[in-house]
Amino acid sequence: METSGAAEEEERGFAASLTARYSDWVVEELDELGGSFLLTDPAMPGHPIVYASRGLPALTGYPRRDVLGRNARLFQGAATDRAAVAGVREAVRGQRAHQVAIINYRRDGSPHWVLLHVAPVFHAADGRVLHFLAVQVPIAAATPRRAACRGPAVFAACREEARVEEELPCATHAGEVFVDIDKRGQFDSAWLEAEEPRVASDCDKEKALSTASSIFSALNRYSKLTGLVVCGKRCDSVGIPALSSSLNLSLGRIKQSFVLTDRHLPDMPIVYASDAFLSLTGSQVCYSQGTPTVLIFFTHSGYSREEILGCNCRFLSGPDTSVDVLEEISRHICCEQACTVRLLNYRKDGSTFRDLLQVSPIRNASGKVGLHPFQVAFHVWVHLDESAKCDFNGLTPEIWQLGAVGAVRVAVRSLSASGSLLRPAQ
Repeated sequence: METSGAAEEEERGFAASLTARYSDWVVEELDELGGSFLLTDPAMPGHPIVYASRGLPALTGYPRRDVLGRNARLFQGAATDRAAVAGVREAVRGQRAHQVAIINYRRDGSPHWVLLHVAPVFHAADGRVLHFLAVQVPIAAATPRRAACRGPAVFAACREEARVEEELPCATHAGEVFVDIDKRGQFDSAWLEAEEPRVASDCDKEKALSTASSIFSALNRYSKLTGLVVCGKRCDSVGIPALSSSLNLSLGRIKQSFVLTDRHLPDMPIVYASDAFLSLTGSQVCYSQGTPTVLIFFTHSGYSREEILGCNCRFLSGPDTSVDVLEEISRHICCEQACTVRLLNYRKDGSTFRDLLQVSPIRNASGKVGLHPFQVAFHVWVHLDESAKCDFNGLTPEIWQLGAVGAVRVAVRSLSASGSLLRPAQ
């Protein structure tokens, strides 16, 4: 009974990835759509599947419940073309739509050809990727009369961190694999000898696009109920550099309250805000807890991420915020030096909190304060409400904050060497 209860709680957690961003009825609407498709959440550890359509079991043999929480690598096998997988992965990194014919595997281990259509779901206001959708349409063998098109979804790609796939299993099912995967080798040799590469027809491609369009319509219709609008094309906030999906994912794993600011843009705006920072200042945030991971949502009346991005950090200041402390921060920023200060800051509802603030410059792989090749400087601001009860694992608050600074540095430097800090279009 306890196992059943934990599984149901985990399912509710993955459903919350959708309901918190769209509405409580979006899952029912998606269940009514035809075809087979998946939705994945790149902001969650392991880039897991958070929704599987009712058409998925007919194509793959996997019950919907069995794929939730897993990375869609589970559909790959020995005959899956690595070049096709790499193409999908690059599209995910570049946050763009992509179609490819690929061999995937059913639960019983049998291979089959599908047309995979992957597309990001963007927040219309700030251009953030909320989800990826993956629609899969089966490709029939070449015959004089092609069978009617039907649809399902697989997602044979993962986030930037999954480049070394074997070292990064899905976070919610670490070390666990489907037993049926061991059967895949039984089908490969004979099947591949008789099988020729298949090409998706125009009908297949239109089917995939039509299914994706229906999904976007459903998400957009229900997102408007929560004041959110989604779209299939990026609509970045004016003047704010769009961070790459890889950097966003790396920063999203850092649980402390912090923001990144860009010193070389007018008024040094905020270009990234962590979920913990939204919790500190007020907003709806999502935490992961336990093993397997369970999502827990807290709602605060305050700033949303859309209100914060593009603002100067002064938006937290109020009548009783020390001007001398603000000037001290400015001096250290101009000298590219780190500083730790205490000051009184304000939430959206006007309430105050004692803020222990650590501000540090972030240097790229070359050691310079800036982003290669664009030289857009970052500063990280790590905030801590001194009145809040926190477990610092035996560390002082200041050392705990320096841990966050170090984690941000690692994320920025590891990606700056490959020029992966900003989205490719920039």
